[in-house]
Amino acid sequence: MTVLILASDLDANADDMITALDVRGMAACRVNTAWFPAQLRLSVSLCRGRWSGQLRTPAHIVELEEIHDVWYRSTEAYRMPAVLSPVERHHRLREAKYGLGGVLAGLPVLWVNHPSRLADAAYKPVQLVRAHECGLSVPETVITNEPESVCSFAAAGRTVTKLMGANTISEEGRRKLSWTRVLGPDDLDDLRGPEVTSHLVQRWVPQSFEVRVVVIDDRRTAVKIKAGSPDSSVDWRSDYAAWTYELIEPPDHVAHVIHALMCSFDLMYGALDFIVSPDGEWVFLEVNTGGQYGWLEAATGVPLTGCLADVLVKGKR
Repeated sequence: MTVLILASDLDANADDMITALDVRGMAACRVNTAWFPAQLRLSVSLCRGRWSGQLRTPAHIVELEEIHDVWYRSTEAYRMPAVLSPVERHHRLREAKYGLGGVLAGLPVLWVNHPSRLADAAYKPVQLVRAHECGLSVPETVITNEPESVCSFAAAGRTVTKLMGANTISEEGRRKLSWTRVLGPDDLDDLRGPEVTSHLVQRWVPQSFEVRVVVIDDRRTAVKIKAGSPDSSVDWRSDYAAWTYELIEPPDHVAHVIHALMCSFDLMYGALDFIVSPDGEWVFLEVNTGGQYGWLEAATGVPLTGCLADVLVKGKR
């Protein structure tokens, strides 16, 4: 039996997982979807209601029937030949998505997490509503493409802005980052750009500290993250060197609603971010279904890779 790991070429967490699975006597095959179609071949047929056949890479041949479960770590877009026209490229990407992607998504095995569940949970507006329904506190939030709405909301109190999707873009060979930031008077006096797409603005939540809760199946690990600089107090991702960490236990009611939220999305893995206010209220920010955990494992000693490997070895519930 084999664990199929869908990950990019450079991913230290995927490297560690292969080692952890090997220690447990479980084979692993790592595949980057960006290899398709040049380095990844697919040949399958429908047999008694299940896809049967092979995935072939230069290093491995994987029989679909031998796939025990799938860890959807981090995938990259299919890479089509540069000579294609835009129309040809769009057509081939779509067929790759529904062909290779559809075959994999149809495997009757444990997924951590299934791509359909990832799609459901990808929308921050949905997360905020669902979290509130489950009983979590959420910040006041506005999503708009009207500058007037941004100004009106910001006039009522300290306001931050953040992206709803990935906070990185690649442009001209450079990787650029966008952190959560406080909107100041200069921003509001010269507010150009909101009209071209959706923007999220959110009420600033006073904080004592922040917490990342890593959920792996029914195991929950909460890490207190204390900011040590002005930048990290707004977005702790912006200043790694300023953080301090401490393992904590969420209040019982928070633990209960975290479980309810994960079940509502049918997620096996998630990294949830919270602000804890000076009066002790836990305010939900988001759940990242592919959130990083390696640096927390290194900082706290909690064997998160091993916990996830155990879930993968156990297989379908």
